[in-house]
Amino acid sequence: SSKNNQAPKSSSYREALFGSNRVSPSCMGFKMAFVLAGLGLRQAAGFVRPAPTAGRWGLTRAASATASPPAPKVTKDDPRFTNGHPNNNIPPHIAALVGRDLHLLPNHPIYIIRKKIQDYFASLDTEFTIFNGEEPIVTCTQCFDDLRIPPEHPGRQPSDTYYFDDKTLLRTHTSAHQSEHLRGGYEAFLCTGDVYRRDEIDRSHFPAFHQMEGVKLFPEDTPGLPGKIDREAWLETDACKAIGDDLKATLEGLADVLFPGVEKRWNEDFFPFTEPSFELEVLYEGEWLEVLGCGVIHTEVLEKCSIEHRHGWAFGLGLERLAMVLFKIPDIRLFWSEDDRFLKQFKSGDTDVTFKPYSKYPPCNKDIAFWIPENYQENDFYELARGAAGDLVEEIKEIDAFTNPKTGKTSKCYRIVYRSMDRSLTDDEINKIQDEIRDEVGPKLGVEVR
Repeated sequence: SSKNNQAPKSSSYREALFGSNRVSPSCMGFKMAFVLAGLGLRQAAGFVRPAPTAGRWGLTRAASATASPPAPKVTKDDPRFTNGHPNNNIPPHIAALVGRDLHLLPNHPIYIIRKKIQDYFASLDTEFTIFNGEEPIVTCTQCFDDLRIPPEHPGRQPSDTYYFDDKTLLRTHTSAHQSEHLRGGYEAFLCTGDVYRRDEIDRSHFPAFHQMEGVKLFPEDTPGLPGKIDREAWLETDACKAIGDDLKATLEGLADVLFPGVEKRWNEDFFPFTEPSFELEVLYEGEWLEVLGCGVIHTEVLEKCSIEHRHGWAFGLGLERLAMVLFKIPDIRLFWSEDDRFLKQFKSGDTDVTFKPYSKYPPCNKDIAFWIPENYQENDFYELARGAAGDLVEEIKEIDAFTNPKTGKTSKCYRIVYRSMDRSLTDDEINKIQDEIRDEVGPKLGVEVR
């Protein structure tokens, strides 16, 4: 459940999908005792926690999680990137990122965070199958329909998603693999990979990033589980509450591994593929930080997998988000750098590292203003600018908007902040890029440059 995005905002199109009403988890009543016993859990401080033994991380010791063979690797040379389909909106600079597999590169910060999380789950009493190499090209059914994301949702629009054609796309979240693995008989698994979204441009957003999806089904013969049941009735059962609390206990244990000793809190949330849904925050260095989103798997998602008699939970988190916080990495573009001055600061297994900036080159600011048509999509402008400038674009911010009272036309002015992470930029080279953007923005986006 790709519920957690890049650096400061959550995944699965949080602004469009999720509302948040802050609550604190309530203690379980006496009626829950039978269900908790049946699920093999114990209750403490308002949460259900696995009974601890002297295992690694202080939790239950179990066999290590198994690994599934990776899918064939997709690279930028895959002919699907240049299929000529009218709906293909994947530019070369995005295709070039596919196949980099940062989460599989030893000593890379994304690898380090992934491994630490997977090691935690290997210490629990449930064996999780590991998927680290799923193909990032998926269908609309996998990415949206199976997860109850409707056709009219803004996240399905070409302004937000990279399409090969009208049926296939670069996955926008690792939740795209949840239903196929459930249909394949996997009952507990972790799925990690690169995901892609057209998005705003700043130091905490990048069109490619990495997520981890986690899913756990409870055994069919678990005492207290009702089997097939309609949605409304299921939400009222003690078993639904118990599964939610098992989820919270598991993820609180993960938070303790990543952020030892911090205060935690739970908020109610909304995701189309889980119900009820929650987000976990930790109080880190004086600020509340959203760590992940999660929930009890929605009954309709299970029905689509033909396992409507089963019940379980799912969560999703963003690896860049955690790595930026834990390693104090200030710019998300650095993860894609091949500069040894970045890469040699990290070592597998070591999360007690603070990134040391090796350069600070000055920014070069350029403004552009244009009249916009009614169907203008801001993400299209961001994508055009990134296509012209690549990773030299640090940020694009709207600095002015004006609507002419006589014509009703609206003008927007943007400031493009150019900055290289490894050299000083010259006015001449940036002027050439800026001229290219000015020349292309009119014909491609239907705007009138001022």
